[in-house]
Amino acid sequence: MSWIAGVDGCRTGWCVVLTPVDALHQARLQLCPCFADILTLPEAPVIIAVDMPIGLPDHVGPGGRAPETHVRPLLGARQSSVFSVPSRRAVMEEDYRTACQVALETSDPPRKIAKQTFNLFPKIREIDRLMTPDLEARVFECHPEVAFWALNGEAPIPLPKKIKSRSNPDGLAMRADLLERAGFPARDIMTRRKDLPGIGADDALDATVCAWSARRILDGIAHCFPPDPPRDGKQLRQAIWA
Repeated sequence: MSWIAGVDGCRTGWCVVLTPVDALHQARLQLCPCFADILTLPEAPVIIAVDMPIGLPDHVGPGGRAPETHVRPLLGARQSSVFSVPSRRAVMEEDYRTACQVALETSDPPRKIAKQTFNLFPKIREIDRLMTPDLEARVFECHPEVAFWALNGEAPIPLPKKIKSRSNPDGLAMRADLLERAGFPARDIMTRRKDLPGIGADDALDATVCAWSARRILDGIAHCFPPDPPRDGKQLRQAIWA
Protein backbone atom coordinates (compact mmCIF):
# COMPACT_ATOMS: atom_id res chain seq x y z
CA MET A 1 0.00 0.00 0.00
CA SER A 2 1.32 3.44 -0.96
CA TRP A 3 0.95 6.40 1.39
CA ILE A 4 1.05 10.18 1.04
CA ALA A 5 1.41 12.87 3.70
CA GLY A 6 0.29 16.44 4.27
CA VAL A 7 2.34 18.40 6.78
CA ASP A 8 1.94 21.67 8.65
CA GLY A 9 4.23 23.15 11.27
CA CYS A 10 2.68 23.44 14.72
CA ARG A 11 3.71 24.64 18.16
CA THR A 12 5.14 21.27 19.23
CA GLY A 13 6.67 20.10 15.95
CA TRP A 14 5.00 18.94 12.75
CA CYS A 15 1.33 18.06 12.29
CA VAL A 16 1.14 15.15 9.83
CA VAL A 17 -1.91 13.73 8.04
CA LEU A 18 -1.03 10.32 6.60
CA THR A 19 -3.35 8.57 4.19
CA PRO A 20 -3.27 5.56 1.89
CA VAL A 21 -3.30 6.75 -1.72
CA ASP A 22 -6.46 4.81 -2.54
CA ALA A 23 -8.28 5.16 0.79
CA LEU A 24 -8.45 8.83 1.72
CA HIS A 25 -11.17 8.09 4.28
CA GLN A 26 -8.53 6.22 6.30
CA ALA A 27 -6.43 9.37 6.78
CA ARG A 28 -4.97 9.67 10.25
CA LEU A 29 -3.28 12.39 12.24
CA GLN A 30 0.00 12.24 14.11
CA LEU A 31 2.59 14.54 15.61
CA CYS A 32 6.26 14.34 14.62
CA PRO A 33 8.82 16.30 16.68
CA CYS A 34 11.22 16.71 13.74
CA PHE A 35 10.77 16.90 9.98
CA ALA A 36 13.40 14.19 9.58
CA ASP A 37 11.01 11.84 11.42
CA ILE A 38 8.49 12.23 8.59
CA LEU A 39 11.06 11.09 6.03
CA THR A 40 11.60 7.85 7.97
CA LEU A 41 8.01 6.98 8.89
CA PRO A 42 7.21 3.25 8.51
CA GLU A 43 4.55 4.14 5.92
CA ALA A 44 7.29 5.75 3.77
CA PRO A 45 5.00 8.34 2.15
CA VAL A 46 5.84 8.64 -1.53
CA ILE A 47 4.76 12.31 -1.62
CA ILE A 48 5.08 14.75 1.27
CA ALA A 49 3.39 18.13 0.77
CA VAL A 50 4.47 20.59 3.45
CA ASP A 51 3.30 24.09 4.32
CA MET A 52 6.74 25.63 4.65
CA PRO A 53 8.97 27.50 2.19
CA ILE A 54 11.51 25.41 0.29
CA GLY A 55 14.13 27.20 -1.78
CA LEU A 56 15.48 30.44 -0.32
CA PRO A 57 16.42 33.46 -2.44
CA ASP A 58 19.75 35.26 -2.23
CA HIS A 59 17.99 38.56 -2.83
CA VAL A 60 14.30 39.47 -2.51
CA GLY A 61 12.50 41.72 -4.98
CA PRO A 62 9.03 43.30 -4.74
CA GLY A 63 6.49 40.77 -3.53
CA GLY A 64 9.01 38.09 -2.55
CA ARG A 65 9.86 34.89 -4.43
CA ALA A 66 8.24 33.97 -7.73
CA PRO A 67 5.85 31.49 -6.01
CA GLU A 68 4.44 34.19 -3.75
CA THR A 69 3.92 36.68 -6.56
CA HIS A 70 2.15 34.05 -8.67
CA VAL A 71 -0.35 32.83 -6.06
CA ARG A 72 -1.37 36.03 -4.26
CA PRO A 73 -3.62 37.33 -7.07
CA LEU A 74 -5.63 34.08 -6.88
CA LEU A 75 -6.60 34.44 -3.25
CA GLY A 76 -8.56 37.67 -3.01
CA ALA A 77 -9.00 38.62 0.65
CA ARG A 78 -6.91 35.60 1.70
CA GLN A 79 -3.74 36.79 -0.09
CA SER A 80 -2.31 38.22 3.13
CA SER A 81 -1.78 34.60 4.24
CA VAL A 82 1.09 34.38 1.73
CA PHE A 83 4.11 36.03 3.29
CA SER A 84 7.26 37.02 1.42
CA VAL A 85 10.15 34.67 2.18
CA PRO A 86 13.26 36.67 3.18
CA SER A 87 16.74 36.00 1.84
CA ARG A 88 18.66 32.88 2.84
CA ARG A 89 21.12 34.99 4.84
CA ALA A 90 18.28 36.55 6.83
CA VAL A 91 16.58 33.19 7.49
CA MET A 92 19.83 31.79 8.88
CA GLU A 93 20.02 34.49 11.56
CA GLU A 94 18.77 33.49 15.00
CA ASP A 95 18.56 37.00 16.43
CA TYR A 96 15.53 39.03 15.34
CA ARG A 97 17.22 42.43 15.08
CA THR A 98 20.14 40.97 13.14
CA ALA A 99 17.77 39.12 10.82
CA CYS A 100 15.91 42.38 10.13
CA GLN A 101 19.16 44.16 9.32
CA VAL A 102 20.23 41.41 6.91
CA ALA A 103 16.76 41.42 5.35
CA LEU A 104 17.05 45.17 4.73
CA GLU A 105 20.41 44.64 3.03
CA THR A 106 19.13 41.83 0.81
CA SER A 107 15.77 43.15 -0.38
CA ASP A 108 14.65 45.76 -2.89
CA PRO A 109 12.78 47.75 -1.78
CA PRO A 110 14.38 47.22 1.66
CA ARG A 111 12.07 45.35 4.02
CA LYS A 112 12.34 44.17 7.60
CA ILE A 113 10.82 40.92 8.83
CA ALA A 114 7.52 40.52 10.63
CA LYS A 115 7.91 38.80 13.99
CA GLN A 116 5.42 36.13 12.91
CA THR A 117 7.63 35.30 9.91
CA PHE A 118 10.76 35.27 12.07
CA ASN A 119 9.11 32.72 14.37
CA LEU A 120 8.95 30.31 11.41
CA PHE A 121 12.69 30.51 10.74
CA PRO A 122 13.64 27.47 12.88
CA LYS A 123 11.29 25.24 10.89
CA ILE A 124 12.41 26.73 7.56
CA ARG A 125 16.04 26.04 8.54
CA GLU A 126 15.11 22.52 9.63
CA ILE A 127 13.77 21.66 6.20
CA ASP A 128 16.53 23.53 4.39
CA ARG A 129 19.20 21.46 6.17
CA LEU A 130 17.59 18.27 4.89
CA MET A 131 16.54 19.26 1.38
CA THR A 132 18.48 18.24 -1.70
CA PRO A 133 17.50 18.33 -5.39
CA ASP A 134 17.09 14.53 -5.25
CA LEU A 135 14.62 14.79 -2.36
CA GLU A 136 12.43 17.09 -4.47
CA ALA A 137 10.92 14.01 -6.11
CA ARG A 138 9.27 13.33 -2.77
CA VAL A 139 8.98 16.62 -0.81
CA PHE A 140 6.95 19.52 -2.21
CA GLU A 141 6.14 22.98 -0.87
CA CYS A 142 2.42 23.55 -0.44
CA HIS A 143 0.33 26.47 0.81
CA PRO A 144 -3.02 25.64 2.45
CA GLU A 145 -4.95 28.65 1.16
CA VAL A 146 -3.75 27.98 -2.38
CA ALA A 147 -4.73 24.32 -1.94
CA PHE A 148 -8.17 25.35 -0.67
CA TRP A 149 -8.46 27.69 -3.67
CA ALA A 150 -7.91 24.68 -5.95
CA LEU A 151 -10.25 22.47 -3.91
CA ASN A 152 -12.93 25.18 -4.03
CA GLY A 153 -13.14 25.14 -7.82
CA GLU A 154 -10.24 27.59 -8.18
CA ALA A 155 -12.00 30.24 -6.13
CA PRO A 156 -10.71 31.79 -2.88
CA ILE A 157 -12.35 30.78 0.38
CA PRO A 158 -14.49 33.77 1.41
CA LEU A 159 -14.08 33.31 5.18
CA PRO A 160 -10.81 33.40 7.17
CA LYS A 161 -9.69 30.57 9.45
CA LYS A 162 -8.90 33.07 12.17
CA ILE A 163 -10.13 36.49 13.24
CA LYS A 164 -7.83 38.50 15.49
CA SER A 165 -5.72 35.38 16.13
CA ARG A 166 -8.74 33.35 17.27
CA SER A 167 -10.30 30.46 15.40
CA ASN A 168 -13.25 31.39 13.20
CA PRO A 169 -15.73 28.46 13.45
CA ASP A 170 -17.49 29.37 10.19
CA GLY A 171 -14.23 29.56 8.24
CA LEU A 172 -13.03 26.25 9.68
CA ALA A 173 -16.37 24.58 8.95
CA MET A 174 -16.33 25.76 5.34
CA ARG A 175 -12.89 24.20 4.81
CA ALA A 176 -13.85 21.00 6.63
CA ASP A 177 -16.91 20.64 4.37
CA LEU A 178 -14.74 20.91 1.25
CA LEU A 179 -12.35 18.26 2.55
CA GLU A 180 -15.19 15.93 3.56
CA ARG A 181 -16.63 16.17 0.04
CA ALA A 182 -13.17 15.31 -1.31
CA GLY A 183 -13.16 12.10 0.75
CA PHE A 184 -11.14 13.11 3.82
CA PRO A 185 -12.48 12.59 7.37
CA ALA A 186 -11.72 16.21 8.22
CA ARG A 187 -13.96 16.51 11.26
CA ASP A 188 -12.67 13.28 12.73
CA ILE A 189 -9.11 14.57 12.24
CA MET A 190 -10.03 17.85 13.95
CA THR A 191 -11.43 15.89 16.90
CA ARG A 192 -8.37 13.64 17.16
CA ARG A 193 -6.00 16.60 17.20
CA LYS A 194 -7.23 17.40 20.73
CA ASP A 195 -5.31 14.34 21.97
CA LEU A 196 -2.05 15.64 20.51
CA PRO A 197 -0.37 18.60 22.24
CA GLY A 198 0.15 21.80 20.29
CA ILE A 199 -1.98 21.03 17.23
CA GLY A 200 -4.64 23.64 16.53
CA ALA A 201 -7.80 23.11 14.52
CA ASP A 202 -6.32 25.18 11.70
CA ASP A 203 -3.12 23.09 11.77
CA ALA A 204 -5.14 19.89 11.36
CA LEU A 205 -7.14 21.28 8.43
CA ASP A 206 -4.04 22.74 6.77
CA ALA A 207 -2.20 19.42 6.98
CA THR A 208 -5.25 17.65 5.56
CA VAL A 209 -5.53 19.93 2.54
CA CYS A 210 -1.79 19.50 2.00
CA ALA A 211 -2.47 15.74 1.87
CA TRP A 212 -5.13 16.46 -0.76
CA SER A 213 -2.48 18.35 -2.74
CA ALA A 214 -0.05 15.45 -2.28
CA ARG A 215 -2.53 13.15 -4.01
CA ARG A 216 -2.82 15.64 -6.89
CA ILE A 217 0.95 15.84 -7.17
CA LEU A 218 1.16 12.05 -7.29
CA ASP A 219 -1.53 11.97 -10.00
CA GLY A 220 0.30 14.62 -12.05
CA ILE A 221 -2.60 17.08 -11.97
CA ALA A 222 -1.40 19.62 -9.38
CA HIS A 223 -0.81 23.25 -10.27
CA CYS A 224 2.80 24.43 -10.01
CA PHE A 225 3.37 28.12 -9.30
CA PRO A 226 5.28 29.34 -11.23
CA PRO A 227 5.10 26.73 -14.02
CA ASP A 228 8.86 26.98 -14.63
CA PRO A 229 10.26 27.30 -11.09
CA PRO A 230 13.55 29.12 -10.46
CA ARG A 231 16.33 27.50 -8.42
CA ASP A 232 18.05 28.89 -5.34
CA GLY A 233 21.75 28.84 -4.43
CA LYS A 234 21.44 25.21 -3.29
CA GLN A 235 19.72 24.35 -6.57
CA LEU A 236 16.44 23.81 -4.78
CA ARG A 237 13.18 24.39 -6.63
CA GLN A 238 11.14 27.45 -5.59
CA ALA A 239 7.52 26.51 -6.25
CA ILE A 240 4.15 26.24 -4.53
CA TRP A 241 2.06 23.20 -5.51
CA ALA A 242 -1.72 22.84 -5.19
